[in-house]
Amino acid sequence: MDAETRCIHYATPLDVVALRFHCCGEFYPCHRCHAEAADHPDEQWPAGTGHERAVLCGPCGHVLSIAEYARAMACPSCAAPFNPGCKLHWELYFSTALRGQWEE
Repeated sequence: MDAETRCIHYATPLDVVALRFHCCGEFYPCHRCHAEAADHPDEQWPAGTGHERAVLCGPCGHVLSIAEYARAMACPSCAAPFNPGCKLHWELYFSTALRGQWEE
């Protein structure tokens, strides 16, 4: 992982978030990094946990709630843009019920 949380799996200029995994409370840049390093299976954040601070902005260290991240295209603290393609992997980290509560 580099200084802005990019990993060997996702390393574009926009891949600057790390996610706190519900199963262990640890931050990882992606689900593959978790699978390679953790000794347990991953778990989605369940419905009702949108208030949890689970998304770390690599450039500035601000930790967003799941709800904030669901609405964000960039970090609300430093304006670093986030990779819009990450939303395609939402179900790997968060319940689909969480996304539906805040998007459009």
